[in-house]
Amino acid sequence: MPTLLSLTSTLPHFPSLSFLPNTRLISSPAPRLARLSLRAKIAESDKGEPSFSDEMQEMVLFAVEGLRKSLKELGLDLMIRFGSAENVIQELVKEVKATNVYAEEEVEYDVRVIMDVVRETLETVYSEERSARLVLWQTPFYDIKTLKDLPASHDDFQKLQFSITSPAPPPTLPSAKLELDWGPLPTFDVLKEFMNQNGRNPQKGWNLIKEMSAESILQKKLRKPDKSNRNDLSVRRTPRKLDKSAFVTQKGNIVGGGTDTVLNALAAYLRYLEGTARDDWQEVHEQVRNAETRDGASFTALFGPALCLGIISRRRVHYEAIMYEKDRNAGFLSPFGYSAVTIGAAADAVCSMEWYWLMCLKSLASYDGRYSIQIWRWKGHLIQYTVFGHEGPAILLVHGFGAFLEHYRDNLYGIAEGGNRVWALTILGFGKSEKPNTVYTEVMWAELLRDFIVEVVGEPVHLVGNSIGGYIVAIAACLWHALVKSIVLINSAGNVIPGYTFVPFTKERQTSGASWLGARLLLFFLRLRLKDIMKSYYPTKPERVDDWLVNEMLRASYDPGVPVVLESIFSFNLSIPLNFLLEGIEEKVLIIQGMKDPISDSKSKLAMLKEHCAGVAIKELDAGHCPHDELPDDVNSMICEWVASVQSKLPAESLSQI
Repeated sequence: MPTLLSLTSTLPHFPSLSFLPNTRLISSPAPRLARLSLRAKIAESDKGEPSFSDEMQEMVLFAVEGLRKSLKELGLDLMIRFGSAENVIQELVKEVKATNVYAEEEVEYDVRVIMDVVRETLETVYSEERSARLVLWQTPFYDIKTLKDLPASHDDFQKLQFSITSPAPPPTLPSAKLELDWGPLPTFDVLKEFMNQNGRNPQKGWNLIKEMSAESILQKKLRKPDKSNRNDLSVRRTPRKLDKSAFVTQKGNIVGGGTDTVLNALAAYLRYLEGTARDDWQEVHEQVRNAETRDGASFTALFGPALCLGIISRRRVHYEAIMYEKDRNAGFLSPFGYSAVTIGAAADAVCSMEWYWLMCLKSLASYDGRYSIQIWRWKGHLIQYTVFGHEGPAILLVHGFGAFLEHYRDNLYGIAEGGNRVWALTILGFGKSEKPNTVYTEVMWAELLRDFIVEVVGEPVHLVGNSIGGYIVAIAACLWHALVKSIVLINSAGNVIPGYTFVPFTKERQTSGASWLGARLLLFFLRLRLKDIMKSYYPTKPERVDDWLVNEMLRASYDPGVPVVLESIFSFNLSIPLNFLLEGIEEKVLIIQGMKDPISDSKSKLAMLKEHCAGVAIKELDAGHCPHDELPDDVNSMICEWVASVQSKLPAESLSQI
């Protein structure tokens, strides 16, 4: 009988191998678990640093330890190797004469590159007169036969009422004793050293750039360090940690460990309202209170990393939540919603995660020739982006509120043609990127830009932002000078405040019943009047508001999580003045202003910028709020000329680092 290899996967930079001999059933008590040997050849070309923090590396080790223990209880074992995925798998295939290597299908760009390299390598390895094959598999959540059955709109998807599959019980697998080196479980120090030696090569000083939050940096800039704000800069009190705690990392604020440990924590989470005398459940309940920044947000905050690593599956979470709901209701499910916030938070979160995963998979499978969509995971959430151009300065385009990367549909290629490499991403909460249940803030989005530059682009960029995207770009440039060569603000949000002496900034953002209601009324109004509203933003060329643009915005408005994103409008803090954010970098700032913007007084704003931000370059256009899409050729020329001008003034040593 041919021997099979299973490649359990999720982390782009940690491929691990579990070896299951003489069986076609590739499964384990914890499917989709993390990969442990290092990333493949993309390390040779990418300039960013490793994507996973020390905390996530700790999570991997605890998860792998739990999986190995579970497999040994079944008379099996987990093989652990360090090295590039293609080399490790090639050696194993030769050693055991494997004919098939099974790996779960993934959507992240880095992982798919690894899979492609492994597939190409396996084609050169012959076993029993034929090459070994890489076979991709999925663990279905919804009973969908093909991606062709997946509608574009979540509203239409819900109408089809696809059934949710139940988790399969752990299989009974045949035990076999093979004389193989299964490898020891590494310590954290060993893993860390290996990552540092073999991971990506970060720009000088970039290793530390993500360690301090945007809020902390802003508070230091905005306030003097006295007793009155000392509490604002401190982290919430860390609850006591038990000897056999589910909060396994040093920070102690996310659930980890083996599958059994995480399932026990999930049971405690679901039963939060019941109270408990158990110490381990009380620990979970205390963490829930800390993480509940808005109703239901604690589930993703606590269990998101475990789901991302595959310690538990989305369908297992859904199954446990529904079983508990039935227990509370004599075996019935109410058509009016769940009986506890925690049940609804868990069930809704995993259904939402699955929807965005399916959308990403369909985007990757249905390339239409316009955009080559790629996927990046940020804090466990799926972010869509694209890149154009092969050489030249790096430029990152950031869209406005309610838009997406395709809003730069006629800018990407045009700017790349000018001798640039152009990235555009759809930020968290918009378009086809994920919309988790969290509190959305302008500084959170600025941190997303920071991490995208560090992890994906890998070098300093010219940042371009429209509307709220411009304000986010200004925050990023203010906080992390090393990442930004220049910024271009296109009808940016934010105001100029002359002679400011104090800028109110609060780290905590509270939602309310009024914001809940306001978001849903706003959503109803936007769906009803979207085309008219958009045409008012394009006064010079209203025909640019075509059916595609309107339909894509409408499609996104039905995605799960949209009302939560809209609630953020009522808690945005745009009080940090633009003249504060641009202070010290004025000569690296280009303002492109559509003078017919219906939501701001363009003449007054430009006058204030000229007076209080001396040195900024200003270009005026006969356009509305979105000149990059209304007059794309004009904006493309302005951006290309600006970038060329900035590049010509950069010192030679900074150019040589690119």
